[in-house]
Amino acid sequence: MTLNLVIMAAGKGTRMKSTLPKVLHKLAGRPLLRHVLDTTAELGAAQRLVITGHGAEQVEAAVAGPDIGFVRQMPQLGTGHAIQQVVPHLPDSGSTLILNGDTPLISAATTRQLVEACAGEKLVLLTIEYSDPSGYGRIVREGEKVKAIVEHKDATPEQRQIRECYTGMMAAPTAALKRWVGALTNDNVQGEYYLTDIVAMAVAEGVPVVSVKTGSETEVLGVNSPLQLADLERRFQHLQAGALLEAGVRLADPARFDLRGSLSCGQDVEIDVNCVFEGQVVLGDGVRIGANCVIRNARIAAGARIHEFTHIDGETQGVTVGEGALIGPFARLRPGAELGAEVHIGNFVEVKNSTLAKGAKANHLAYLGDATVGERVNYGAGSITANYDGANKHRTVIGADVHVGSNCVLVAPVEIGAGATIGGGSTITKPVAAGELAVARGKQVGIAGWTRPSKKR
Repeated sequence: MTLNLVIMAAGKGTRMKSTLPKVLHKLAGRPLLRHVLDTTAELGAAQRLVITGHGAEQVEAAVAGPDIGFVRQMPQLGTGHAIQQVVPHLPDSGSTLILNGDTPLISAATTRQLVEACAGEKLVLLTIEYSDPSGYGRIVREGEKVKAIVEHKDATPEQRQIRECYTGMMAAPTAALKRWVGALTNDNVQGEYYLTDIVAMAVAEGVPVVSVKTGSETEVLGVNSPLQLADLERRFQHLQAGALLEAGVRLADPARFDLRGSLSCGQDVEIDVNCVFEGQVVLGDGVRIGANCVIRNARIAAGARIHEFTHIDGETQGVTVGEGALIGPFARLRPGAELGAEVHIGNFVEVKNSTLAKGAKANHLAYLGDATVGERVNYGAGSITANYDGANKHRTVIGADVHVGSNCVLVAPVEIGAGATIGGGSTITKPVAAGELAVARGKQVGIAGWTRPSKKR
């Protein structure tokens, strides 16, 4: 049976107090609308249509994809009016699932329930019971049968006592949906076309109207203000932290943890407070992450220790950290950093687009960019690879067992042979042979009896 997915994303979001369209505000690092699209990607819909309006061009550019179509609602005259804009794009058979672009945590299981309950024959409403239903459309029943949805502003005092509420999401037989929305009027307090009015039409036609009740408030919460967005962020992070704890990960404090992508963990992983994980991160067995680290698009092998305040950002290239490596504190690994087993990267050391073989060490205040570093190299404090000539990048190759003294500049392209030693304070511009000592610095001069200048009074 043909399934059509419609996501309403035309609202301005005035209470967000932002120039950014509401559905593009981020939850766990992704736009609200992107969450809904990702969740529904596996439903097998024949088409996925996003209704845009406020900031339409910006929204469409942000979530464009080969299987996503867009329909604009200009002006925005209510939810029923929004679906009226989609009608020309819908077939005359199958089911249509309607979701909200500002309700990001709707689950795949719930969307499947709606579709299965509809089966192209029934109007299915997603509902929930609230202790305080203020502001929500109420489900009016006659016995167990759903008879209507009454918007809060149009509800009588008796109807406002009803706790079962409509979440704004439904599934309907497509042919009937097209007929119903074509008959909508705006005879109500707001002067808008309510999609909820189709319930009474379905009842009048004898089409069964049923509900799927969710017990999860979090999955049906929409975002209308920064306060609601912050609340939903904490709820979502709590869910993610809970799943990791259930899987055996040790989180020092689940309330101080942020996952904005995917995190795969081996056994006996420990994560301290205030750590942020973005993109795709993989942690091997026994990895320990210190407090206040940011890790994005990285693979960290078993037994590695990431000390406090380390920043790892693989961007599109990724970063790899080998088994038993020690990183930080206050280290920075940039895209293309590939660290072998037992590598040490210490405080205020930056590594970018470089490979370090087993046992190599750069423990203090150093920069390695566009470099190939051999096993057991000791890279001194304050030393850098000068990899950029103002127009192009060049590579530095450092052989195994090289010792680079403090405050050295290796001007690329240059190669240091295995076992060579670079004297502290040297600027190396030519190749250094294996086992050779290279010293390139000004001659030290001592001037006896020299007097330091004094201030004039």
